[in-house]
Amino acid sequence: MPRVLLIIPTTSYRATDFFAAAEALGVEVTVAAEEPLPLIEPERFIAIDCERPDEAAQAIVDLGTATPIDAIVPVDDAGVVIAALAGQKLGLPHNSPASAAATRDKALMRQLLAAAEVDQPGFAVVDGDPAAAAAKIGFPLVTKPRSLSASRGVIKVDSPAELEPTIARVREIGGDRTVLVEEFIGGPEVAVEGLVWAGELEVLAIFDKPDPLEGPFFEETIFVTPSRLPTQVQQEVARVTQSAISALGLTEGPIHAELRIAGGDRPRLIEVAARSIGGICGRSLNFGLLDTPLEALILRHALGRRTSLPRKTGASGVMMIPTPANGILKGVNGIDAALQVPGVRSIEITTPVGARLRRVPELDRYLGFIFAAGPDPSLVEASLRQAHAGLAIDIT
Repeated sequence: MPRVLLIIPTTSYRATDFFAAAEALGVEVTVAAEEPLPLIEPERFIAIDCERPDEAAQAIVDLGTATPIDAIVPVDDAGVVIAALAGQKLGLPHNSPASAAATRDKALMRQLLAAAEVDQPGFAVVDGDPAAAAAKIGFPLVTKPRSLSASRGVIKVDSPAELEPTIARVREIGGDRTVLVEEFIGGPEVAVEGLVWAGELEVLAIFDKPDPLEGPFFEETIFVTPSRLPTQVQQEVARVTQSAISALGLTEGPIHAELRIAGGDRPRLIEVAARSIGGICGRSLNFGLLDTPLEALILRHALGRRTSLPRKTGASGVMMIPTPANGILKGVNGIDAALQVPGVRSIEITTPVGARLRRVPELDRYLGFIFAAGPDPSLVEASLRQAHAGLAIDIT
């Protein structure tokens, strides 16, 4: 039986989905995480510190030397560098540590993309006074930490008066004096989900993000696929994403990319992550006649089993339920009625009652997810909006 090691941060939502996919494929799973997971036996668990990638990778190498591992899969951002280091030492398919590190540092990513002339926003790295960088970029501009995801710390600045207090806020959120300042790109945003095989991108899905992301914050809400963009624009999205992957040196594994469509037909690369879509959004994707989940495709890829499976016919989507206020979650009402909305498949509240919630840009967890499917992307979007409208979120 093949054996896959999953690197799973303690805060990840995705362990259950990967375990289910592994069981269906007949794959044995070992977990490297910061704390033991309740679904995994102690003998199939290794403790690591994701903040110390070299030490974590060495612990995995030691394990793999004693008991062979066939593949390593990082489930979230925190594991991508660890997987690259361990994969390199064990001789397993892997991204280079340098390319993995570039996906975790937005400033370094921008520099590599610029060197390869990938179409992206203008940018500057701010360490001291931001005025010179802002003069170079112009207003409006976007500020963001170098290493966070899920729109944490991403704030639009419209005028010079907003600049210094916004930079201070971003530094506090990111825990780093260095801040990235970027040109604001108007237009719709899309996300690309794919697998990279020896440096070549296989596009699994292109998601539209129908809610306008115009600032000052950029809370992600609805993802719907297939995209309603013209075919030619979707092809250009795939081309720009491939160019970015090549520029960063990514060669193996899942990727999740985000692009803005400027002027209606010009995709510009916002970022690329060396992991699959975040949260449990992967549940919005199924492939082939047997509804194979995304996690199964990722595991097959890690084991070198290339199988071309088209995305399930029809449309599907997910809403990351917006957090309406800062505070303590007391409960979510209206779920049963929302589940009766045509097209809605499930509603998962992933934040436990009693947990503290924060809105963007400080947001550090999703409240929950709504999933829908149907014959048309517009109908799926409408189902997600109707179900969300019926929820009553109680936050004190």
